[in-house]
Amino acid sequence: MSQHSLTSYACHADQSRGRTVDETPDAFLDAFESDRRRVSCCAAFRRLEYKTQAFVTLEDDHFRTRLTHTLEVAGIARTLAKALQVNETLAETIALAHDLGHPPFGHAGEVALRELMSENGGFEHNTHSLRVVDYLEHPYPKHRGLNLTFETREGLIKHNTRYDRPDATSTDPALWDLFESGHLPSVEGQIACVADRLAYDSHDLEDAIAAGFLTEQDLDTVGLWPEAAKPVREQHPDLVLAAIRRPVLDRLGAILIGDVVAETTKRIQQIEPALVEDLRTADSSVVALSETRNEQLNELEAFLLERVYRHHRLVRMDAKARRFIERLFRAYIENPAMLPPRFAARIDEQGVHRVVCDYIAGMTDRFCQDDYLRMFEPFERV
Repeated sequence: MSQHSLTSYACHADQSRGRTVDETPDAFLDAFESDRRRVSCCAAFRRLEYKTQAFVTLEDDHFRTRLTHTLEVAGIARTLAKALQVNETLAETIALAHDLGHPPFGHAGEVALRELMSENGGFEHNTHSLRVVDYLEHPYPKHRGLNLTFETREGLIKHNTRYDRPDATSTDPALWDLFESGHLPSVEGQIACVADRLAYDSHDLEDAIAAGFLTEQDLDTVGLWPEAAKPVREQHPDLVLAAIRRPVLDRLGAILIGDVVAETTKRIQQIEPALVEDLRTADSSVVALSETRNEQLNELEAFLLERVYRHHRLVRMDAKARRFIERLFRAYIENPAMLPPRFAARIDEQGVHRVVCDYIAGMTDRFCQDDYLRMFEPFERV
């Protein structure tokens, strides 16, 4: 979408607040397009392919990974941004970067690191996503980090969903300017938040069906499913659930995206924003579901929590994952000389706990499991 066709309250690339380190602009990419390239080319983005979303990737090649989740979020974000005439590239870029700080083994990994770091600065994956792009990734010789624009960085630290709670009270002065702009992100950042929710609810539902956790009778008890499924089932009355789940979920996505567009348009008309700052300081997010659809999605999420996330197979895998991370963390704390030299070199400046946390949070599921085996399993006999 042309910059000239964007609304006045969208983020315009030529009006960006800029980067921490001044750079010569790219001749062919605007500021947000350049951010998108930097995110998609960084090592942390590639590692998402082998990090758990909800179902452990080591169990089945067809479950979503953190990378495929991210791509689905980015697709929904672009769709919403286009419909609302705001910056598609920025919304997509925030979506592509929003989970770079996730540790291995999904939310079980985050819970483990949060507890292990509770007395040493804590761990929250949105803050860590920003640490990844600001510091831990350093492919450019002139500066550490990816040196992303203010708008992309703001979208990461203010990402807010059921699993994400931005820390507006951070004691890190480097983050203060991101919150001084307002307690909410730009409209593109708000879009990334809603897109995240729509993506994980839909694909966790599909993966749960594929895993055999749910029957069609189970799903018919949740209001949104029969509404989306009825016309599909009428056309294909004899097909098994696995054969119709995708068209049903496509319809469900269209229903929810249409509702977000309608509700957001209504809210924008009510507050009549002129600039992006008007949305950063609004009483609440303008990008949202209607009250009715939000209640229905809450019902679906409660269903997923009870029938999927608390399923004994996931609980067992989460417990195993936490053991991996807890034992590795303590082993590295006790003997930091085992860390790779480039991590060990930062201990005097940043403390052993933060450095070990950085190292483990960057691991993929399979690297974490292999590292655990190397650390604790007996030597093979020769």
